[in-house]
Amino acid sequence: MTGHSEDLIEHYSARLLRTSGYAGDGFAAGYDSHRPSPPPALLDMLCLEAQAERPRLVVDLGSGTGLSTRAWADRADEVVGVEATPEMRGQAEAATSAKNVRFVQAYAQETGLPDGLADIVTCSQSFHWMEPESTLAEAARILRPGGVFAAYDYDWPPVVHPEVDAAFEEMLRRVGRMRARGGKARYSKEVHLDRIRESGHFRFVREIVLHSRDRGSAERIVGMALSLGPMTVMLQEGVSEEEVGFAGLREAAARSLGEREVEIFLGYRVRLGVR
Repeated sequence: MTGHSEDLIEHYSARLLRTSGYAGDGFAAGYDSHRPSPPPALLDMLCLEAQAERPRLVVDLGSGTGLSTRAWADRADEVVGVEATPEMRGQAEAATSAKNVRFVQAYAQETGLPDGLADIVTCSQSFHWMEPESTLAEAARILRPGGVFAAYDYDWPPVVHPEVDAAFEEMLRRVGRMRARGGKARYSKEVHLDRIRESGHFRFVREIVLHSRDRGSAERIVGMALSLGPMTVMLQEGVSEEEVGFAGLREAAARSLGEREVEIFLGYRVRLGVR
C-alpha cells in the first residue's frame, strides 16, 4: 500500500470518527456505564471457532471504552484493545485493572502489532466506523493461520417493553434519516459478511446469531440512547429532543418501566472469517 493510499484511508477514518460524538465531554463515561458487555456464549463460540480453549492473544479493534476488551481478561493470556479516539481509550484505561489487558491508540488498519500472533481479532459494534478493505487486511496480517476475525454487533433496540421498543425504533429511524440527509452515513452493517468473504483473506466465512440477557431500567434505556454518539451530536447542534425522537423514548421508558429494573434481551449478529 502506498503512502498516498494510507493517507486517504486515515483521512477517511478520521473524518468518520469526527461525526461519531465519541470525543464529547463526558460521553465516554456514559457509554461505559450503559452499553452492554459481550455475553460469555459469544466468547465461548469464538474460542471454539479458533480452536483455542485459552487464546494466547486477542486483539479488539475499535475497542472504545474497553467493554469488549475487558471481557477477555480471564479468558486469554494477553488482550490488546486498539482505539483511535483518545477520550474513549482514556476511559478504557481508567476502568481496566487486569494486568494482561492493554490499550493502544491507533486506527484499526494500522495496529503496529506483529504478524501472525493473534488467535482472535474482534470488532465489537465498531466495524462500520472503519475503512473495511484495509481493516480486513490488517486483521488477516496479525492473525495466525486458523485464527478468527469477528465483526459482531447487537441489534438496536434492546427488547424491554413493546412501547419502549417502538419509541426506540422511531428514534433510530429519525437519526438515520437525518444522518443520510447530512451525508454522514457509515458503511452498512448488513454488508459486513460480504466484505469479509470478498476480501479473500479468509478460508471460511459465516454468520452466527445469538442473544444476551441483561438488566435495565428507564434510566439505563435513556443512557443507551445517549450512548449513540451521532444523536448526541445532533442535539449539540441544535436539533430538538422531540425532532430526533429522544423525548418520545424518554417518556415511553418512564411510563412503561417507572422505577422498575427489568430483564432485557439483546440480539447479536456475529460475522466471522477463519484465516
